[in-house]
Amino acid sequence: MSQLFGEVAGGYDEARPGYPPEIVEAIRAYHGRGPGALVEVGAGTGLATRALLGLGAPMTCVEPDPRMARVLAARFPQVEVVNVPFEGWRPPPGGVPALACAMAWHWLDPATRNLRAHDALAPGGTLAVFAHRYDYVDPDDAAALRAAFESADPQPTYDRPESWFHDDVVASGLFTDVRSLPFRRAVPLDTAAYLRLVSTFSPQLKRPPELRERVLAAVGAAVDGFGGTVVMDLRTTLVLARRPA
Repeated sequence: MSQLFGEVAGGYDEARPGYPPEIVEAIRAYHGRGPGALVEVGAGTGLATRALLGLGAPMTCVEPDPRMARVLAARFPQVEVVNVPFEGWRPPPGGVPALACAMAWHWLDPATRNLRAHDALAPGGTLAVFAHRYDYVDPDDAAALRAAFESADPQPTYDRPESWFHDDVVASGLFTDVRSLPFRRAVPLDTAAYLRLVSTFSPQLKRPPELRERVLAAVGAAVDGFGGTVVMDLRTTLVLARRPA
């Protein structure tokens, strides 16, 4: 499942929204300065990499899908790209000062991800996990789009609680000073841009091709029906934690 997105590696970076610069400043402030080095887990095509480079630290990106890793390496030649799963990556002796994971924490082995992150960090090191939650500014748009998805594919999809990865890090008992910081933006998308975004979501990628087309036709018609633009309520949560010194 961690290699599900390689199919859309070429368009992923264009379709998915990036991250607010405030996230980088929040990581810097929490760490106390720019970290001496940073490892990003599940880096994909580099949406978060682009922001994290703002920390000014040498970066290593761990990405399991070779198709995503190729795009990442081409876009960011200054970054070391390691094409292995997080579970197969070995941190340097003594650990790293900071470890980040954007939109990929749920793809890591739930039985080991916190322990692996803890063990990869140097004592006192910073863990930064962040992710988007997609919603809609207009509740009528939200209702119309839910109806459109369900009309094409009535199979329900599961959304984790918004605080799930904060709770996951806390429940591990491995980290101290766990903080959760919210960021919120309104992001307008026209019909074509919205369909590109939907095409990168895992529920859509798991559908067979004919069903994908039905879903895109239904949700595209819904967006066209309320003017050809939908405004996303994009909520990004940053969870920061520290390996005890």
